[in-house]
Amino acid sequence: MVSKLDKTLNFHQQALGLRAARQELLASNIANSDTPNYKAKDIDFSSVLREKLSAASPSTVLSTTSPMHISNGKEHDVGNSILYRVPMQPSVDGNTVDMDSERTRFADNSVKYDASISFVSMQFRNLMTAIQER
Repeated sequence: MVSKLDKTLNFHQQALGLRAARQELLASNIANSDTPNYKAKDIDFSSVLREKLSAASPSTVLSTTSPMHISNGKEHDVGNSILYRVPMQPSVDGNTVDMDSERTRFADNSVKYDASISFVSMQFRNLMTAIQER
């Protein structure tokens, strides 16, 4: 039971971290929509999540024995997975950000992040209900 819960929570931890990292990339695209020669960036969420889940094994995860330990900060690093978007209609100044598609991707990612949070919250509520005496 504990390993199943740990596996489920690891999945959601990785997914939420990647969603947050993707949200930052999309926000950066929107913020730089008027910057000359700015190239729109994104990640292929499903392939990066698959890669993170296959790479996360107990032997590669650092354990901290004190709250004063500093994490390595690489849990949700997407540096090598960043893709540059090919524009539908290139602009004269070399910027590849299409505001309509960026807003759509931003909203879609936000909804999926909120859905994941709701799902995890519901799982914990169900566990608490099962633990409580009735």
